[in-house]
Amino acid sequence: MPTGTPDVLLRTEGRAGFITLNRPRAINALTHAMVLAVDGALTDWEHDPDVTTVVVEGAGERGLCAGGDIRAIHDDARAGGSASAAFWRDEYRLNARIARYPKPYVALMDGIVMGGGVGVSAHGSVRVVTERSRVAMPETGIGFVPDVGGTYLLGRAPGELGTHLALTGTPVGAADALLAGLADACVPSAELPSLARALTVLPAAQAVDRYAVAPPPGVLAEQRAWIDACYGAPTVEEIVERLFESGAPAAKETAETLLGRSPAALKATLATLRRSRALTTLEEVLDLEYRVSCAALTTPDLVEGIRAQVVDKDRDPHWTPATLAEVTEADTARYFAVPSGGDLGLGSASPAAQAADREAREGA
Repeated sequence: MPTGTPDVLLRTEGRAGFITLNRPRAINALTHAMVLAVDGALTDWEHDPDVTTVVVEGAGERGLCAGGDIRAIHDDARAGGSASAAFWRDEYRLNARIARYPKPYVALMDGIVMGGGVGVSAHGSVRVVTERSRVAMPETGIGFVPDVGGTYLLGRAPGELGTHLALTGTPVGAADALLAGLADACVPSAELPSLARALTVLPAAQAVDRYAVAPPPGVLAEQRAWIDACYGAPTVEEIVERLFESGAPAAKETAETLLGRSPAALKATLATLRRSRALTTLEEVLDLEYRVSCAALTTPDLVEGIRAQVVDKDRDPHWTPATLAEVTEADTARYFAVPSGGDLGLGSASPAAQAADREAREGA
């Protein structure tokens, strides 16, 4: 019988443990309690010899997970509270744990997979998309910055694809998710129940290979030329200028999209993405993102963006500052300050950091 909580259903069947995110009316948006429940299941199954594969899926027809509960973040930011920082602290630790999990972690990324949904799926060892998948890190549209390790994933996408996806928040389908390194295989959505049954009796890779197909055509491969040329610019202003001047209709549309995003969030996102590329481990990037997320919580754009997109739904955010030219270097630098509650501290505990510490001690 399923166990867990009402919002996170847990069950074991054969050799597999299943985690079902169960808030279908909210497209399974994550709450703090859900993050803790998923982490608890991973703890239990990590040491259970009868569970050799973990599978995460979403209830309902709309998607795996639409992200974090941004209404709760909106209310916390307005109140000047600390609940969001506490949520991110546990969520980012979960993201790191998923990436290091010692057993196959299979994410069924059907339908909408955005923000925090990417965090509980795209760090897994076996990531399955379908023809219905819409994968995105849409944070700049609400005055926020890609988090949950999103800048780690996007920073390692081919060329400048990750920069394009991080700044615009554009959702991608199966083929483009595979190209960008956000997924490993495409399985038809109608075959997911059969795949789930196969995972109860077969090794994860073998089960997925049995049902994997070529994805429907994507768009990013054909757009690589102008994406790489435009997003290689050193600043957001120059990226927008190059997009307008490239001559490609899709590039011009993209420039107009960027001009509707939060100027402060765009500059913070580009800075975060480029800093993350210079870091070695996911844990170090999550530390960086935690600083940025906590800083964003104190900006007017996060509250205003969520208000416009989710609360009032007027789709008419009034950003502060209103233009890219008004966002100063000091404004962007503030995103990288140590939070008042302290750093996350994952990087110092990462396997790579621990190995370096051991080498240093042995060499002393």
